[in-house]
Amino acid sequence: MTAAALRERTSPMRHPRLTFHGAAGAVTGSCFRLETDQGQILIDCGMFQGSKTEKELNYRPFPFEPDRIAAVILSHAHIDHSGLLPKLVRHGFSGAIHATPATTDLAGVMLPDSAHIQELEVEQFNRRAAQRGRDRVAPIYDSADVEACLKRFHPHDLNDWFSVLPGLRARFWNAGHLLGSASVEIEVQGPAGDGPLRLMFSADIGPDFKLMHADPEGPAGVDYLICESTYGDVDRLDATATTRRRLLRDEIRAAIHPNGVLLIPSFAVERAQELISDIGRLIAEGELPDIPIHVDSPLATKASKVFARHHRELEDGAVLMQGLRARNLHFTETREQSMALDRLHGFHIVIAASGMCDAGRIRHRLKNWIWRDEATVLFTGFQAEGTLGRILQNGAQSVRIQGEEFSVRARIRSLELYSGHADGPELADWIKARLPLTHDLFLVHGEPAAIQGLAARLTGVLDAAHILQPELDQAFDLTDTGARRVEGAPHPRLPAGKVARLDWHNDVSRLILDVNEALAATPDEKQRAVLIRRLRAALAPEEARPHDEERPPKRH
Repeated sequence: MTAAALRERTSPMRHPRLTFHGAAGAVTGSCFRLETDQGQILIDCGMFQGSKTEKELNYRPFPFEPDRIAAVILSHAHIDHSGLLPKLVRHGFSGAIHATPATTDLAGVMLPDSAHIQELEVEQFNRRAAQRGRDRVAPIYDSADVEACLKRFHPHDLNDWFSVLPGLRARFWNAGHLLGSASVEIEVQGPAGDGPLRLMFSADIGPDFKLMHADPEGPAGVDYLICESTYGDVDRLDATATTRRRLLRDEIRAAIHPNGVLLIPSFAVERAQELISDIGRLIAEGELPDIPIHVDSPLATKASKVFARHHRELEDGAVLMQGLRARNLHFTETREQSMALDRLHGFHIVIAASGMCDAGRIRHRLKNWIWRDEATVLFTGFQAEGTLGRILQNGAQSVRIQGEEFSVRARIRSLELYSGHADGPELADWIKARLPLTHDLFLVHGEPAAIQGLAARLTGVLDAAHILQPELDQAFDLTDTGARRVEGAPHPRLPAGKVARLDWHNDVSRLILDVNEALAATPDEKQRAVLIRRLRAALAPEEARPHDEERPPKRH
C-alpha cells in the first residue's frame, strides 16, 4: 500500500462514501470508488464504449488521484470492467488488484490485446492527422503499462474472505456471466461496538441456462446492494440450451448461400467460445453440414487456450473441448491470414471481434460483405447506443466504416439467447434473493430505459424511495439510515443527457450519408450545384451570410 494511499485526512469520515465513476446511466466504464477511514478502493476500472463522446472519457484524467487508491477489486476481465487498469498503474497506482484465478488468467491476454489495439489505432490516426496537419495523440497506455499492471494481480478463490485494507474485507461469489466472473461482497468494519457495513456489488449477472456456467449466487441480508440492469426492461424468450441451439441452427440454415458468408460480430472472450461449442455440437449431431468456421481474432485464439486450461471448471467443458478440436475450425492470427478471408469461396462462417463492431477485424469483414445480398450479419449480444452494431440493428440503409460509405444489403439478424446478462425477470429474482435489504438498492450498468424498467419490476418488493439511479460521478454517503447524496461534489465529466446517447459524431456521419444520397438522387448537374451552394451557405459564418435586404431581387 502506498504512503499516498494512507495519507491521513484532515478529519475522519463519519460514513463510507461511494462514488459512481462509470456504468451510471450507461452500460460501460464500470468503476465504483469506495472511501473509508482506512483508505480508498475501486471496484472495477473499466473502459467506456459507445459514442465517441463517451469513449473520449478514456483519454481524460481520472476524476480521482490514482496514487491514493489503495487497492482494486476486479469483478471480471471484460474490458468495460478492467480496461483502464493499466492507465491506473501508469498514473501512480501501486496497490493490489484482487480477482479470481480465471479472471487473472484472462486479464493476462485481454489487457495486452487492448494495448496492442490502442497502439495500432493511434498509429493509424496519427498517420491521417499528419496528412491533415493536425496534432498527434498518444495511446491511453502501452504494453509496458500492461506488464506493470499484471504484476499487481492477487488471485482469490470464490467464497474465500480476503483482507483488502485494515477493517475492510471482501469475497467473491459466482456471477454466472464469464469464466472467472464474480459478484463482490464487502464488509467495512464500523466504529467499536457496531457491526460491519455490508455491501454487495452484483457486477454482471449471467442468465438462466447460461452455457458453461452455474446459476449466479450471493448472500442475503446486506445493507446496500449495487445491481446491474443491462436488460432490466427486457423479457427474453425463456429458452433452454436445446432451444438456443435450435434457434442458432435455424439462423445458420437461413444464412447459407453458395457464395455467401455468415458474419458473427462477437466478443472474443466467452461469446466466441460459446458459439464454437454450439456450432460444433450442431455439426457433430448432423443438424448442420460441415461448414468451415473461421475465428478472426488473435484475442479469441489466446482466450480459447485459457478456456481450455480451465475447462474442468465449466459446465459442459467437454463439449467446448470437442468444438475446439473440430477439423472445420480455423483460427486466424496474422493480418495476412485475416485479409485472406475476403478471398474465400463457398459458404463459411466468420466469428470476429469486436462484438459491437466498434473496433477490431469485424469492421474489415463488414467492409467486404455489408453491401452484398448473399451476406448475413448475426448479432448475439448487447449493442451499446452509438456503436456501429446498434446502428445496423436499428435498420440503417447505409453506414460509414473507417471513413468509407457502404449501402447495407446484407441480412441483419439478432439472437439474444447468447447474451451474458440476465434479463429483467432474472435480475428481479436475483435481487429478491438478496433480501432483506437494510437500506438502499443502486441500479447501475444500464441505459435509462433499462434501469427504469427494472425499477418498475420491483414495485411492491422495495419502496421506490430506496431504489436509487445514480448518475455519472455522483457520490453518496452510506449512512446507518440510508444513502445520502453528497451535495457540492465536482461536476460530472458528462451530464446525464450526454451518456448512452447518439452524439454529434454520429450526427455528422448520418449527415454525410444523407448529403451524398441527396446528391446522387438529384437528376441533373444544375440542381446539384444549387444544393451544394445552399449547403455552403449554411456552413458560412453568420456574418458572412447574405441577409434578406442584401439578396438581389428575383427576376420575373
